[in-house]
Amino acid sequence: MGTSRVRRRFLKAREVRLLLREARSQLGVEIPLGRVEEGRISEDVRLFFVEERPLLLRIGGRLLPTLLYREVLEHLPAVVVDMGAVPYICRGADVMAPGITEVKGEFEKDELVVVRDERYGKALALGLSLFSSAEVREMRKGKAIKNLHYVGDEVWDAYK
Repeated sequence: MGTSRVRRRFLKAREVRLLLREARSQLGVEIPLGRVEEGRISEDVRLFFVEERPLLLRIGGRLLPTLLYREVLEHLPAVVVDMGAVPYICRGADVMAPGITEVKGEFEKDELVVVRDERYGKALALGLSLFSSAEVREMRKGKAIKNLHYVGDEVWDAYK
């Protein structure tokens, strides 16, 4: 699904202010001011374009950076996965503890975590931690990160 198929509308000034305030409080980032468009991907998924850059998305009620918003992703904690896990994660699988080779930074349960590949360090997915970073470092089996947004999902296809 390309961006031409995503129904887009410009946000009103009040809606932009609310979105900027929400991004500041939830993600700790200042979104550059400019024209903001909202694209509806599905009933509960929205994509926000700031000056044509797809920077934010809302899945359900949660506001997230997109995988292209590198300025935010660089500041989030990350888990690095082995190359064997990459194809599964890029098809939407949650991140399993055995595939994690490194935990970068500290996080608590239910925090956003970037999933990166071990070879290139590229952001493959954005997930929600199911455990703290200390617990993930000790885990040998089970799900560690719930996959929310990944390379190849409907959101990725809409902005790529």
